[in-house]
Amino acid sequence: LLSPDSSFLPVLQKDPSTALVIAVTTRAIFNLEEEHKLYLEKGKEEYTRHQQANQDKPLQPGTAFAFIQAVQYVNEKILESNPAERDLFDILVLSNNSPESGVRIINSAKHYGLEISKFCFVSDEDSTQYLKSHGVKLFLSADRTDVCNALRRGVSAALVFQQEVQAPSTPLRVVFDGDAVLFSDETDQIFQEQGLEGAVQYERAMEAVPIGEGPLKAFAMHLGKMRKKFGQEKSPIRTYLVTARSGRDMGIRAIKTLREWGLPIDEAFFMDGAPKGPILAQIQPHIFFDDGLHNIQGAQNVGVPSAWVP
Repeated sequence: LLSPDSSFLPVLQKDPSTALVIAVTTRAIFNLEEEHKLYLEKGKEEYTRHQQANQDKPLQPGTAFAFIQAVQYVNEKILESNPAERDLFDILVLSNNSPESGVRIINSAKHYGLEISKFCFVSDEDSTQYLKSHGVKLFLSADRTDVCNALRRGVSAALVFQQEVQAPSTPLRVVFDGDAVLFSDETDQIFQEQGLEGAVQYERAMEAVPIGEGPLKAFAMHLGKMRKKFGQEKSPIRTYLVTARSGRDMGIRAIKTLREWGLPIDEAFFMDGAPKGPILAQIQPHIFFDDGLHNIQGAQNVGVPSAWVP
């Protein structure tokens, strides 16, 4: 299989049964906000004409762009360590663009040297029906309906908000919130019903019982599996837990759950409800997953690429 770039470098064909397949929409990886506005105001035909007229003009990077670049860096490091390794990231672009307007998308990926193995231009309103057939483990979209449909189909998914982001350096750094992201929302529900004291009592009573699985647990486990291929000092992947839980009252169960799952986390921050923006600014992740829109806003305020798990 050949990459679409001008030098025709070979793109390694990934095995979908072992690869960690990430699907991104065009509006997640590139900044298409002006084009999307044109689509909404003038319709599909005008949008297609615009994309065709500008097919050789590269799109600007979007929120998930640096994340995809860092994923590519991890693949390079894995193959340096073991050229026969099959447990790699595989990137798929899933788009509601017509094939005619998709030329600009391919050319943009080519321009930036992105190693994307598959481009799927689907006219169907619900393109998420194709995620399972491609073995997708994580889906990033700028459309809330897409994300909700993917989650209903059992695929880890998050909503990307378009923003100006800094370009973090390698290694790949991924930050997860705890409840309703890595973990289930069982404790959140107790908190809503019984308040903080009820949630603390529940956690103490359930301390020896692992927390249920959250919508991004499967993706985190695949990431952890790749992380284990390297020693901690040389790993091209670093993962973080940044949670509103207090360490004293609700941290032990979270740590025991991660241990039970066999999920390695490099650093964990139990914020006890404090704003997450300052610690995220220090970590400078390539992507931050959270279910709280106020936390997403705080991350955006410090230039951190963010993805909301509804």
